[in-house]
Amino acid sequence: MSLRHSRGNREAPGCLSAASRQKETLIPSRIATVVTSRARSNLQQLCKHFGHKVPVDFTPEAGEITLPFGTCTLRATDDTLTLVVTGDADNLERLEEVITSHLERFAFR
Repeated sequence: MSLRHSRGNREAPGCLSAASRQKETLIPSRIATVVTSRARSNLQQLCKHFGHKVPVDFTPEAGEITLPFGTCTLRATDDTLTLVVTGDADNLERLEEVITSHLERFAFR
């Protein structure tokens, strides 16, 4: 599985005029979409696993894993699991590797 590089503004949207708008803060992120009939199961399995070690919030359809070096947000539908890893540029590859290796391991159980 490979995560696609994406950059976006994660700040709350505002209605500021151009003159008062502050410089946008871009937070590096990568996105992966996995087509699988086990999307909800994989989401819950990842969240339960990481929940023993780090803060996690999840439902069958959405989750968030907060690691010391970044965050993984997950969304599941009937046939798709979407993962967004977000963190500083120095740790983004590490975050991607940690989430990917766990997902691959759980996918073959």
